[in-house]
Amino acid sequence: MDEGSWEEPITFESNKLGKYWTVTSTAEAARALMDKWPVGAGEAYQAALRTCLSVMRGTDEPAAARQAFLKAAVEASVFIRP
Repeated sequence: MDEGSWEEPITFESNKLGKYWTVTSTAEAARALMDKWPVGAGEAYQAALRTCLSVMRGTDEPAAARQAFLKAAVEASVFIRP
């Protein structure tokens, strides 16, 4: 299974206020969505999970998972550190 490394990491505030986590790959993004995300629903959230799985199966590009992760963050009002 491909980890789907990202060229540019994303640091976000986890579901515990003031705790940050940096995601550097699609596999880490999938774990973050499943374990650290404040909501477990939403269209962008579901799309991000599907895209992460596609990347890890080798049928999509890591950049697609990164973009989907960012859209899920917007949907869930998750703070992304600049």
